[in-house]
Amino acid sequence: MKQGALNFSRWMAGTGPDNDIVISSRVRLARNIEGQPFPCLAADETTADVLKQVGDMVSGRNGFIDFSFQPMEEMSALGKQALVEKHLISPLLARGVKNGAVLLSRDEAVSIMINEEDHLRIQIILPGLQTEEALEEANRCDDQMENILRYAFDERYGYLTACPTNLGTGLRASVMLHLPALIMTGQINRFLGVLSQVGLAVRGLYGEGSEIVGNLVQISNQVTLGQNENEIIGNLNSVMRQVIEQEQEARQALLDKKRAELADRAWRSLGLLKYAQVMSSQEAIQLISDLRLGFDLGLIKTVDHKLLNELLVLIQPGCLQLLAGKELGTAERNLERPVQIKKALHRFQMKE
Repeated sequence: MKQGALNFSRWMAGTGPDNDIVISSRVRLARNIEGQPFPCLAADETTADVLKQVGDMVSGRNGFIDFSFQPMEEMSALGKQALVEKHLISPLLARGVKNGAVLLSRDEAVSIMINEEDHLRIQIILPGLQTEEALEEANRCDDQMENILRYAFDERYGYLTACPTNLGTGLRASVMLHLPALIMTGQINRFLGVLSQVGLAVRGLYGEGSEIVGNLVQISNQVTLGQNENEIIGNLNSVMRQVIEQEQEARQALLDKKRAELADRAWRSLGLLKYAQVMSSQEAIQLISDLRLGFDLGLIKTVDHKLLNELLVLIQPGCLQLLAGKELGTAERNLERPVQIKKALHRFQMKE
C-alpha cells in the first residue's frame, strides 16, 4: 500500500456560491440499458456485457478522454472505502457487486457507477450551491452515453429504473449543508418537518441511514416521476435559499449574543486539532464543525474552506488508512487521525 495515496476531489475546493453554508451539490441520473434485466435480477453474463459495453465506449474515447475506468474487482477494499468516503461511489457498489465499476473523471467531479442498483448511475458533485451547473454537466455526460448506449425508456413512465421511486427523470439532486446555528438554537426540527412536506428528504453526511453529525445535513428530492428536471432542481433551490437565509439569521443572532463563547469554542477546537494525541472520527467532525463556524463568522482566520473540507475526508477510516499506508484497527486509527490532521494543518500553513 502506497503511503499518502489519496486524491482530493473537486467538491472539496471550498468555492462556489454560498460556500460558507453549502459544502457541495450533487446530481445523479439513473439509467438502464434497453432489453437487459436490472442488475439485481441479471445473470453474471448480462452484467459482464454491460461492463464491456461501457468499457468499449471509454476505450473509443467518445468524450471520456480524461476518465479512468476502474472495475471494483481490481480495487483494494480500502480504495473502495475511500471512494465511498469521498462520496464518489455508493456503499452497495463498494461491497463487491459482481461486474461493478466506476468511470471517474480526473478531478473526480464526475463519477459514473456501473452495475450498481441500475446499470448506470451518472453522478456530478460540485462545490457550493451549483445544482443547475451539476445538472447541466450530468446531461452532457448522459447525452454522450446515449449516443452509444440505448436506454430503457417508456413514453408514460420515463426512464425505467430498478427502484420505482426513481422512475421518470431518474434524477436525484442533493445539497450538503453545514447548519450549526439552526441545530444549536433548536430550530432544525421545525425545518425537518417542513422539508418532508414538500417532498424533500433529510439525511446525514453519508446519505440514507446515516446520522446527522458535525452539523452536516444532506437534503435531496424524493420525487422523480411527474416532474421534469428543471422543476425538481427549481424546487430544491427554492427551499435551499430559505434554509440558507434562516441559517444566516441564526448565525447572526448567535454572534450578537455569544461572540466570546463562539470564538473560544473555535479556538479550542483548533487547539485540539493541533495538539490532541488521540481522537475519534466523530470528535474530529464536531471539532471541524466548530472551527468552520468560527471561520465563517470571522472569529478565526487561520483556516479556509478547502482545508476544512479536506479534513472532513481524511479523518474517515478508509482515507486515513490510505494516508498511513497500512491497515489500522479502531484504536490505531484514533492515534493516526491526529497525526494526519497535524500534517494537513502544517501543509496549509506552509502554503500561506
